[in-house]
Amino acid sequence: MSMIRDLRAAVRPRPSLRKDSGSYDTTRDPGTPSAVVDCAVYRDGARVATRAPLTPQEAMRQVRRDGGFVWIGLHEPTEDEFAVIAREFGLHPLAVEDAVQAHQRPKLERYDDSLFTVFKTIHYVEHDRLTATSEIVETGEVMCFTGRDFFITVRHGGQGSLRALRHRLQDDPELLAKGPSAVLHAIADHVVDGYIAVVDAVQDDIDEVETEVFSPGRKGTPRGTDAGQIYQLKREVMEFKRAVSPLLRPMQLLSERPMRLIDPDIQKYFRDVADHLARVQEQVLGFDELLNSILQANLAQASVAQNEDMRKITSWAAIVAVPTMVCGVYGMNFKYMPELHWRYGYPVVMGVTVGLCLSIHRILKRNGWL
Repeated sequence: MSMIRDLRAAVRPRPSLRKDSGSYDTTRDPGTPSAVVDCAVYRDGARVATRAPLTPQEAMRQVRRDGGFVWIGLHEPTEDEFAVIAREFGLHPLAVEDAVQAHQRPKLERYDDSLFTVFKTIHYVEHDRLTATSEIVETGEVMCFTGRDFFITVRHGGQGSLRALRHRLQDDPELLAKGPSAVLHAIADHVVDGYIAVVDAVQDDIDEVETEVFSPGRKGTPRGTDAGQIYQLKREVMEFKRAVSPLLRPMQLLSERPMRLIDPDIQKYFRDVADHLARVQEQVLGFDELLNSILQANLAQASVAQNEDMRKITSWAAIVAVPTMVCGVYGMNFKYMPELHWRYGYPVVMGVTVGLCLSIHRILKRNGWL
């Protein structure tokens, strides 16, 4: 697995990013891990200007000398790329392993001098029409290392860029002056706000499916929809729930339990994030229950439609049985048959047969079978 990850990192292109966009230009220093997206020192709520982009080692030396904190952003680092930063900042090996391998459950872990937080990011995938193979939500991950004088983010997945968030925080020096805990709150709030936007979009998809299931088709019967569409939507909601539900406990801890790495003024803001997250969880759980009901209703409609078809087939079989029986009787090769040589035998038999068929048809139609 390590060899595969190293090979993937070797072939992954690392474009040179513009300095004016706040991104790290890795072409300036070949010794710097290419996974670094941005590295900056913040002091008194402002970003310290430098002539050239800083390496993580240079940024940390500057912080230890002059104060402030360093914020390093990485995107899908390899083991070797992250090992350099992990040694410099003294990160716990277990947290480092989780950050590199990804596919972690949302959680909050406390180590000696740092907090390790995992967030699942959710992105809504636009689609023209819901099908049994539609991808509705796309997930990513953001791992955060919060220390006394450093903040490190490790991002996995193509969505969930933090560049706009970094710029927004830089425009609020009073908040950024609170240190790394302010950045942690901003990321938590950013992730949960993304959940709220996805909830609204998924609600529209569920409303569309519900309308299809219960809208009338021909002759006033329910039109129904493909059960595969409902099941796919249910699976995507389940993926959403796996991102939301485990995060509720970490947000409660950050908002209720005093921690020396979390500024008391910032801790109050985590309560608002926890409240929003709880509301999202309630909506997602409601989606799951509603989709269960819609799926059961759709299957019930399919059974009703099958019963209707069977009733119609049975009704026509009963009507056809009358002439079949008469023809079968007169098709027997007996010499002495009643009324066999009667002049009016044929029209009488045909009339009786048609009359019986019409009578049966009328009775079945009146009872709703046809």
